[in-house]
Amino acid sequence: MEQWSVSNGDQPGEFEDLKRRASVALLVAALVATAGPALIALVAHQLRLVRTTVVFLALTVVIAVPAFPFAVSAGRGLHPAPAAATPGPPGPCVEPSGGDTRCPGG
Repeated sequence: MEQWSVSNGDQPGEFEDLKRRASVALLVAALVATAGPALIALVAHQLRLVRTTVVFLALTVVIAVPAFPFAVSAGRGLHPAPAAATPGPPGPCVEPSGGDTRCPGG
């Protein structure tokens, strides 16, 4: 609903704010989904529940493998790359070394 509101709104910074908040939510979801089973595995290890530890470590890996690309994507969404600099006007003509004494292109 909020995306629809932002896409039909006229505030210039709303869309960027929504993208940042969506990236934070995705990063938190990936962290919670991975950290939960890891924490259970740690507690099970402390209680010497070997099978439970193994199962939840395996579950942690199974969840972390697909969650990692999402977390990386969300991290890039939080810190977008700077826009490419546009080249300025061409500089003065520099004659190349060799026998030719005129500038390239004119």
